[in-house]
Amino acid sequence: MFKGRHFDRSVILLCVRWYLAYNLSLRNLEEMIAERGITVDHATIHRWTVHYAPLLLQRFNQRKRAVTGRWHIDETYVKVRGQWRYLYRAIDSNGDTVEFWFSERRNLTAARRFLNNALKRHGRPERIVIDGSQTNREAIMSCDAANRLQDRSRRVLKPIRIRQSQYLNNRIEQDHRAIKRRIRPMLGFKSVNSARVILGGIEMIHMMRKGQAKYAYNPQPSLAEQFDLLAA
Repeated sequence: MFKGRHFDRSVILLCVRWYLAYNLSLRNLEEMIAERGITVDHATIHRWTVHYAPLLLQRFNQRKRAVTGRWHIDETYVKVRGQWRYLYRAIDSNGDTVEFWFSERRNLTAARRFLNNALKRHGRPERIVIDGSQTNREAIMSCDAANRLQDRSRRVLKPIRIRQSQYLNNRIEQDHRAIKRRIRPMLGFKSVNSARVILGGIEMIHMMRKGQAKYAYNPQPSLAEQFDLLAA
C-alpha cells in the first residue's frame, strides 16, 4: 500500500487519520507536522487522504460486523462548489451505520441506487423507518419487489415493512450530526469526487468509533490502532 512513497507509513497514516477524525484544516495539519520536524505540504496531505481513504474503507468493510434487520434511512445535505448535494445514510436499531451513498441529485434513481447497495451488502431488513419522503418510500417498494423477484432460494419472502414517522427517525437525524460536525470546518468541498472519497473516510471514522469492526487480538482498539491494523 505504501510502496514507493517518499514519506514513512506512520506519517501518512497520522495525517490521514487526523484530517478525517478531527476538526482540523489541511493547513493546521501542515503546521502541526512541521512542529514535529517533518515538512509536508497541505496539498500532499489532501492527496494522501484522497488516495488512502478508499483503500482503508475497503479493508474496514471486510471486517465490518453484521447489522440488525431494522433500519432507519434519511439523507442530509453537503455543499460542493457552492451547491447542495446529498448524502444518503442508513443506520440500524443499535445506531450502527448500515450504508451511505453520496449523490449529486436527490431523486428516485439516487434513492434506489443507495438501497440496492445496502441490500446487496447486508441482505434484506425486516423493517425500514423513513420520514415523510414519498420518494424514499417508492424506492424501498421498488427495490424490495426487484429483490424478491431475483431471489432463487424458493423461500417466501415477506415484503419489507415501511414505517413513516418523523419522530421515530430522529435517531438517524441525530447520527447525521457526527458527520456534519466534521464537514462544517471544511467550508464545502471543491469537487464531487473528492467529496465522495473524503465523506467515505469520515463515515469510516464514525464506524470505528462505534466499534463496528472485528479484530482478532484486540476487541476495542483505538483509532490509531485500527488504522495500523487496516494498513498492515
